[in-house]
Amino acid sequence: MRCLGGVPYVSLVATLLCFSGIALFCGCGHQALTESERLIETYFTRDHQDYITLAYLIEYFQYIIYGLASFFFLYCIVLLAEGFYTTSAARQSFGEFRSTVCGRCLSTTFIVITYFLVVVWLLVFSLSALPVYFFYNMANTCHTINILSETPSSINQLCIDARQYGLLPWNAVPGKACGMTLSNVCKTREFFLIYDLYIAAFAGAGMTVLALLTYTVSTTYNFAVLRYLGRKGISPRC
Repeated sequence: MRCLGGVPYVSLVATLLCFSGIALFCGCGHQALTESERLIETYFTRDHQDYITLAYLIEYFQYIIYGLASFFFLYCIVLLAEGFYTTSAARQSFGEFRSTVCGRCLSTTFIVITYFLVVVWLLVFSLSALPVYFFYNMANTCHTINILSETPSSINQLCIDARQYGLLPWNAVPGKACGMTLSNVCKTREFFLIYDLYIAAFAGAGMTVLALLTYTVSTTYNFAVLRYLGRKGISPRC
């Protein structure tokens, strides 16, 4: 029971939540980008030069995803270790523990870094909603086409233009899918797969934001504990 009392449960929950969120965001996001490139290449453009810029951007984003996965794995482990370091039960177990200047500076550093990551991931969370919005509009348009399938003249006026979303340059041909062609795209396995992957990546980004907010609360509390100990006990410099 004494050992269990020394577990920083808030940091542990945040770590598990962060691992899950990053795994969803990086894994599903990586695969969704790959499948999106194939979908656009197949149905929205005929010339390779029209989507060469998009292909490069997708490749760069995938490298960024690799870096994010590695960074957050290490950073979450460090925050979890810091949670163990400042747990009150651990202080009782190791009677020689004292709050040091380095300990307080380290907690302050974690608070600043974690707060900065929260702001960054709120932006990532917002941006990850854009592909979900695109495929949601595409699915709704296809649903409307299926309802109006008895009037072909109206169907051909319903389109999804990838150029309007910045996925392709304005001179791309055709750059859009309309009518029954768009409806057939929505019925493909690739469309459903990409849509689900982007939703999962969006959910993973949300879980990561929640984990970072939990870390912010935890590290702020840890800093308050260390500062309190610095006033009550000996505070040697390291």
